[in-house]
Amino acid sequence: MEAAKGPISSREASSEPAPIYDCWNLIGVEGNATCRELVKYIHCRNCPVYSAASLQLLDRPLPPEYRRERAAHYAQQKQVTQPARLSVVIFRLAHEWLALPTTTFVEVAERRAMHTLPHRRRGLAMGLVNVRGELLICASLARLLGMEQTTAATIKSTTHFERLLVANWEGQRIAYPVNEVHGIQRFHQEELKDPPATVGKSTLTYTRGVFGWQERTVGLLDAEALFGALNRRLS
Repeated sequence: MEAAKGPISSREASSEPAPIYDCWNLIGVEGNATCRELVKYIHCRNCPVYSAASLQLLDRPLPPEYRRERAAHYAQQKQVTQPARLSVVIFRLAHEWLALPTTTFVEVAERRAMHTLPHRRRGLAMGLVNVRGELLICASLARLLGMEQTTAATIKSTTHFERLLVANWEGQRIAYPVNEVHGIQRFHQEELKDPPATVGKSTLTYTRGVFGWQERTVGLLDAEALFGALNRRLS
């Protein structure tokens, strides 16, 4: 005949896990270090009591609300933040603010002495400049964009220092002067709008679109079309 079982305790009848005896916080290394087992195990993490408590913690039943909270968390629609895809360098020619992709540039240098080229005064090639010991063709971007007269007038009246932008396109390095360089700016592709009808025909040919920046309108130039035309006109 099977022996009668003793009364079931209230803890056994409930689903609550047994409390974890955290002796390491009391008499162990995190406590007063009076545990006799420290002589043998040196540190609580080497003690089987600590290991048994870890297993008990990992094997404990999930809280009643855990599944619901996790399900609600992962059911939320993911908020995707659009990265700033386009990185450009913003510069000014005369009164026009323009931009080109950052990847096209090598450096921004101060305006320096230029060695003129014979029989090239009205072409795009303004002369040769020495940039870090290398002679580079200095081209007039203003002439290509049909802004030469406006740029010349602005150079005489502006208080900004002029800069020399050095670009590298398909292995060919070229420099061209600008009136001012702001620096690098990033914006989303969706911010790019069609250029207005007031944009000059020459500039419109090499413009991908415009975007807003500091209450100004900046024209994003098409690097492939721009440098392709420069190479053809300079050859």
